[in-house]
Amino acid sequence: MGSKPDIIRTIVLIFAVGLVVTGFTSIQASEDKSADRHLPATSFTQVPNQRLNR
Repeated sequence: MGSKPDIIRTIVLIFAVGLVVTGFTSIQASEDKSADRHLPATSFTQVPNQRLNR
């Protein structure tokens, strides 16, 4: 019975580390989205193919 608290602590520690990693990942993803908003809209448009007059 002495080993059960150690197992519970290990599970709680793994859960806490998962929460921290998820938090950092979501912060990084939100920063990437806000950086994309500052780009001009013209950078996402494609130039249509034009015929070359030779």
